[in-house]
Amino acid sequence: MELELIADTFGDKGALLLGGAVIGALFGAFAQQSRFCLRAAAIEFSRGRIGGKLAVWLIVFATAIAGTMLLAAQGLFTATEARQLASPQSLSGAAIGGLLFGTGMVLARGCSSRLLVLSATGNLRALLSGLVFAVVAQASLHGFLSPLREALATPLTTLSIGSNDLLVLSGISDQSALAAVLIGLVAAFALAFWRRIGVWTAFAAFAVGACIPLAWWFTNAMTAIAFEPVQLESLSFTGPSADTLMLFLSRPGSMIDFDVGLVPGVFIGAFVAAWASGQLELQGFEGGQSMRRYLAGAALMGFGGMLAGGCAVGAGVTGASIFALTAWVTLFAIWFAAATTDWLVDRKWPERHARLDALTVGSPQL
Repeated sequence: MELELIADTFGDKGALLLGGAVIGALFGAFAQQSRFCLRAAAIEFSRGRIGGKLAVWLIVFATAIAGTMLLAAQGLFTATEARQLASPQSLSGAAIGGLLFGTGMVLARGCSSRLLVLSATGNLRALLSGLVFAVVAQASLHGFLSPLREALATPLTTLSIGSNDLLVLSGISDQSALAAVLIGLVAAFALAFWRRIGVWTAFAAFAVGACIPLAWWFTNAMTAIAFEPVQLESLSFTGPSADTLMLFLSRPGSMIDFDVGLVPGVFIGAFVAAWASGQLELQGFEGGQSMRRYLAGAALMGFGGMLAGGCAVGAGVTGASIFALTAWVTLFAIWFAAATTDWLVDRKWPERHARLDALTVGSPQL
């Protein structure tokens, strides 16, 4: 009833914009407080440490899936109507895009959602990288990079296997999957407390994950009351970042929807949380080499995220919450690429240069 009143007051588009902003603000605030970051979790795991960063990510991941499945079990949401399951998706795009995104995520020192949160706290590196990410994402969707994206996405799609629903393909029942996820959620909390990340941080991670089913519920509820068709969706940052960028380049009111409210909402929520906790701090680039690294990573994420059909949140959490096969392929590709890039760029390469410097220092002068 309250949602209908909001829609009557602000119109369908205004209600979608407001809902996206509110849910985005909640996500931004709690993501800032929990330091939720897939890159940090992937690097921690790849370096053989099972610590707090991985625990935070696992709480978010398990909460999102469990909440979405419980929502569907109550009849408040139908996963098969989501874009990821209602239409054919690209398996080749998911794999290649995930690899590119994971590589870029390590180079830029944060995924797209993390860059957005960090930019709100005064991190100018993240702000500029986020702008590059949005520009490349838009160029990949409708610009000069779109032919390359389509060429890479075409070779292998879910049409060849008949479905993009991982549970259908595997024969696993919803009840079994939910039980496994709930066990995983308990294990994630146990890991969090074992690593002493704190009750507030664990709660903040739980709240981040809860934003995923909340967005599913909201957009599903809007489909029932809106006069015009509403896309059933949850949180993602590749498409919405591109849409938000185009909002400033289009006539007023031409692109008002859930996605456009999401990105500013995350920024505002993260800013308020950082301000309230005294964590606002201006930070810039450390030099030209650092700047090149960040911008190259942001560009790879922009193209990779659009090719894969989602980012570390859009595919890695939102898509995974409805067991879309392509989302899980993207997620595993991101983890693999992140671990490999960290080993090559941040561990192997510095070690090699350190050895060369030692040899140079120890060699006789000519």
